[in-house]
Amino acid sequence: MTLLDLAPAVPAPAPVTFVQALYPLVSAEARAEAAASATGAAVEPADLEQAVWLRLLERLAGQGPPVDPARWVRDAVRAEARRARRTTRHERPYRDETAADPAGCPERLALGADERRALRAAVDRLPGRCARLMAAMLAPGDPTYREIAGKLGMSQGSLGPIRSRCLGCLRRMLAAEVAAPELRGKER
Repeated sequence: MTLLDLAPAVPAPAPVTFVQALYPLVSAEARAEAAASATGAAVEPADLEQAVWLRLLERLAGQGPPVDPARWVRDAVRAEARRARRTTRHERPYRDETAADPAGCPERLALGADERRALRAAVDRLPGRCARLMAAMLAPGDPTYREIAGKLGMSQGSLGPIRSRCLGCLRRMLAAEVAAPELRGKER
């Protein structure tokens, strides 16, 4: 929506014709000033135009129309461009511009903790040596197969097949207890 769209709602005909007469000049000056400032801080022509129209409406309400409208428009556009560049120069980026990790949000942390509790409870219910093997594999120190085999008194070569059977059993137990994880990537 522009000021021209609001023109019929304004009761005084003089400001409307004044705005209509200055519209091409304000647009051209804003585009020219924005293009001239491309070497420094970027200024959007639409932002300049909006700031100048606001200044003009404030002036019309308080002091009336300027004596030399074309000169006033050029001066106002340049002043707004200087103000915008000065503001942009003083802006500083955040030190750490990385996006917040969605995995670190409180809801996901709570869901993750709940899923880990359900997994630990299911591991404790596994039959035979599966409970000990899976508990050893889930240990926080991330032990190697050699360390796990030594701790459980098993041969290192039998850990793979036993682990596979235990994971199948655990998968069947958890299917009814834990919701399926969210899909990652593209759905197929």
